[in-house]
Amino acid sequence: AAARLAAEQEVENLSGLSPNPEKDIFVVRENRTTCLMAEFAAKFIVPYDVWASNYVDLITEQADIPLSRGAEMKGKCGTNESELELSWLDQAYTLKLSFLKVRARREPGRGRGGSAGSSPALSRQEGHNTSRGPEASWKLSRIQFTYDTSERTYFKDAVSPGKHTASSHRLSALVTPAGRSYECQAQQTISLVSSDHQKSVQLLLSEVRLQPFDIPADFVFSEEHKCPVDQREQLEETLPLILGLILGLVIVVTLGIYHIHHKLTASQVQIPRDRSQYKHMG
Repeated sequence: AAARLAAEQEVENLSGLSPNPEKDIFVVRENRTTCLMAEFAAKFIVPYDVWASNYVDLITEQADIPLSRGAEMKGKCGTNESELELSWLDQAYTLKLSFLKVRARREPGRGRGGSAGSSPALSRQEGHNTSRGPEASWKLSRIQFTYDTSERTYFKDAVSPGKHTASSHRLSALVTPAGRSYECQAQQTISLVSSDHQKSVQLLLSEVRLQPFDIPADFVFSEEHKCPVDQREQLEETLPLILGLILGLVIVVTLGIYHIHHKLTASQVQIPRDRSQYKHMG
């Protein structure tokens, strides 16, 4: 069964297709169908200790570790849980992203009897109905980053070199309505806590396009759900145009009203003059 599962799962690193050298593209296929797609640029900012010049005090340095284009990848897809795992530089660095589909919350007063006493068939039906419902969503639920401070590309003379793991805590990021992809061009920062003396590791994500569930066709994202920052930037770009159109409309309406008012006033002034002329002639 394990051999059959491995044969049915395919992973592809398509980062070479990206015009941006810092952006990576990953695809997981199951049963010859795309089930997870991810495009993003990622970099980790990792603090680590080195000896000061007196070899007594410790000082903190910072390693900037980009996600390598040649990263090896694994992935798995599920109805409600999916996972993407990337590793590079001979397993010195490993990034694991876990995604979770969240059921729509029941309305107050509903779902009584849906606890331990509910039948398995009913529970399955509810899970099917809500996982794709209008209020259902998916999210990035966990990040785990493993790094080796004995690796010399990014770490220089680290004290007590070795492997450490930085993980998220109760993460709920990139929340997206079910059946849609997540898109965010702006840079986002996610903080992770390291096993190395609880240091804070920063994950910087940008140019993100992600969909771990419900992909409609091979290599095709569903309709995008933009992050709030992108929505705000789009609004800031279109707002001056909207205000300009509104201002132009107000000017046109004002000039129209002024023109009509001017004609009516001229007519009202002209009528009495004409009557006085008739009386004088009489």
